[in-house]
Amino acid sequence: MPEMKLLGIPASDGIAIGPIFCYIPADLTIPVCPPGTVEAEMDRFEAARGQARTELQGLYESVHIRAGAEEAAIFEAHQVMLVDPTLEAKVREGVELGWTAEQALAKAIEELAAMLAGMGDELFAARSLDVKDVGRRLLRILLGLPDTALDAVTEPSIIVAEDLTPSDTARLDPQLTLGFITEQGGLTSHSAILARTLGLPAIVGMGDGLLEKVSSERSTVMDGRTGELIVSPKDETIARYKEVKQQRESHLKILRDAAEKDAHTANGRRVEVAANIGEVETARTAMENGAEGVGLLRTEFLYLEDTVPPNEEKQYAAYRAILEVMGQRPVIFRTLDIGGDKPPTYLPFPQEMNPFLGWRAIRISLAEPELFQTQLRAILRAALGHRGLIMFPMISDLDELRRAREVVERVKADLTRDSIPFAADVPVGIMVETPAAAVLVDVLAEASDFFSLGTNDLTQYTMAVDRGNSKVAGLFQPLHPSVLRLIKQTIDAAHSCSKWVGMCGELAGMPKAIPILLGLGLDEFSMSARAIPEAKHLIGALTDARAQQIAREVMSMSTAAEIERYMMEVLAKI
Repeated sequence: MPEMKLLGIPASDGIAIGPIFCYIPADLTIPVCPPGTVEAEMDRFEAARGQARTELQGLYESVHIRAGAEEAAIFEAHQVMLVDPTLEAKVREGVELGWTAEQALAKAIEELAAMLAGMGDELFAARSLDVKDVGRRLLRILLGLPDTALDAVTEPSIIVAEDLTPSDTARLDPQLTLGFITEQGGLTSHSAILARTLGLPAIVGMGDGLLEKVSSERSTVMDGRTGELIVSPKDETIARYKEVKQQRESHLKILRDAAEKDAHTANGRRVEVAANIGEVETARTAMENGAEGVGLLRTEFLYLEDTVPPNEEKQYAAYRAILEVMGQRPVIFRTLDIGGDKPPTYLPFPQEMNPFLGWRAIRISLAEPELFQTQLRAILRAALGHRGLIMFPMISDLDELRRAREVVERVKADLTRDSIPFAADVPVGIMVETPAAAVLVDVLAEASDFFSLGTNDLTQYTMAVDRGNSKVAGLFQPLHPSVLRLIKQTIDAAHSCSKWVGMCGELAGMPKAIPILLGLGLDEFSMSARAIPEAKHLIGALTDARAQQIAREVMSMSTAAEIERYMMEVLAKI
């Protein structure tokens, strides 16, 4: 067979060379058989839930050890889905109509998943896949089939699948998994995120028919940085990629050395490189990778793990633990960023056509003052003796920001009145993730001590693109000229008001973006922990003059494709 190159979405860096293992999930065809009594079928369903709970706890513990609590949390969420009263009610409804537990479950899962997928939102789409994953687990147990997902892999292989559920990805044996490739999926799928956390090469979104194209291949090459899969590679192709792989591994040692030092440009300008984290375990990982602080602490991890909102003491303990890991390094607490896309069970959320444009983030905090004040009290108390900062998400105008600042001052007054020690000088800033905020930075600077660009949402809102929708995923372009102009406008306006600007979106950790952002004058880069060493190395290889030259060239370009091509040339030279 002649050498063939296929292209997908690069999801996790790394080169893998080896045979293909095509993963096809177990056949869960439901046999035709008469149902038992309603009680008997519901007893079978309940027994299946018990076994599923045990399996999920095992997965949680396995992933927690390998990747940390943040990545393992998905299996806690799956356990919550198991006891969802809506699921149980739908299954009972089907059983009472004379169906078997299997038939009733399949129908219930289909309806729940379709409802979530139809909401036109990336996170709801991901939750729809989670519901299907839980449903497949329950159905497999009801059918009496063993949990043999991916157990048939017996030699180091590149795993190819239509898609991989969180359960599938968690069961990948690191000793036997060279990398994985999926027909479906995107950059923010659970499998892609876990691959980056575990350091596995990954390519997603390769398109339908991939399994048929590669099913019999013994020799393939995949490049997780470019998204290329080379089928039936020639000997010289394999030799070339082996050399590139060796060069990258040597480069990793250079990166590890760079990670131990503070980030400076080649001419000595200090630039801060921080981490995006979700809880204390990822804070430790960030420190191991050279983080100089936390540019984004996602505080909602406390709000989405229980059926009641976390009280002040629980939050204080969690925040304090993270601050103690970070020492005197700055930690930016993003206040509660939940909404229609991440709804906790204890808040009544309306069904929204466009949850990303609806009731979420700061809008909820201002509408739920007790919830907001409890969180602010915990942050201010925990920050005493440390460098804590507060950041409001989803700000779109000055009145909104003023109202949020007033709540902070009210909480400080309450703590003072009650003689409770707290950090009185905590800076307060905002995320710039709406185009409205980007064009109003000079106005918002009146009430904001700093700004942090959230480029995932800024790109989505600017391009009017749901990044989770595969039909328009190609339009989600963080390096689009319109997005870069808003970034430049934000940095220039903030600097004119003597305010610093960071970035905590995915763009901050992308090598192809770092020279541009450096040239535009970004003060702080915050990213996933594993991206920090390369970011520091790249920043140290550039003078400010060179970065500014690159930025000028980019800002004169008309399309994202043109910018992408140019930046690949720039990185090759560096």
